[in-house]
Amino acid sequence: MKTVLVASSKGGVGKTTIATHLAAQAALDGLNTVLVDADPQGSSTRWAQRRAGLESAVLPLDGTAPRWRSQLPGDTGYVVIDAAAGAMARDLEPFLAAANAVVVPVLPSTFDIEASVAFLDTLARHPRVRRGDLQVGLVANKLKPWTNASQQAVELFTQWPYPVVAQLRDSQAYVFLCGIGKSLFDYHSAQVREHQADWQPLLRWLKKAG
Repeated sequence: MKTVLVASSKGGVGKTTIATHLAAQAALDGLNTVLVDADPQGSSTRWAQRRAGLESAVLPLDGTAPRWRSQLPGDTGYVVIDAAAGAMARDLEPFLAAANAVVVPVLPSTFDIEASVAFLDTLARHPRVRRGDLQVGLVANKLKPWTNASQQAVELFTQWPYPVVAQLRDSQAYVFLCGIGKSLFDYHSAQVREHQADWQPLLRWLKKAG
């Protein structure tokens, strides 16, 4: 059972969008998938509820409850944890103990970069990360690749001690899809293929992680 933690110390970075897309992709691959919603806002839970009628449904679990692991069905094949916004490593201890990989979305803005550095510093002190038992990957998110700001931010991220495992372009499609319990991976039109391609490096990295 693969367990992926999606976490950031700042809200609005696309954490829930990434978590729900990873859950949808795993479910579409035929894995019994659980989405653990540890964010009090409950956005991931509402997304999973909207998806409940699909063959590739995802089971939502309340990650704010202390015994969430005991609620995992025995046939669970994939777990995605949507951490609470603003949480630092010390707040994520139960999830860090269970995870095979940590995905950290980062936006190309000064405030987001500064917040991410502080968060990554707390992760670096975690024993599993320090020993190399728990891999951490950065997702440069909501990029406008044609702008200098996005290009410079990605260049900065590549100098950090964790790999940039995906570069996702900004798109209003994510807002719409999350609102109806869907993902890019539910569609096969040429219109979404470029955005789907953005995810492939992350999906390959996660297959190798843990």
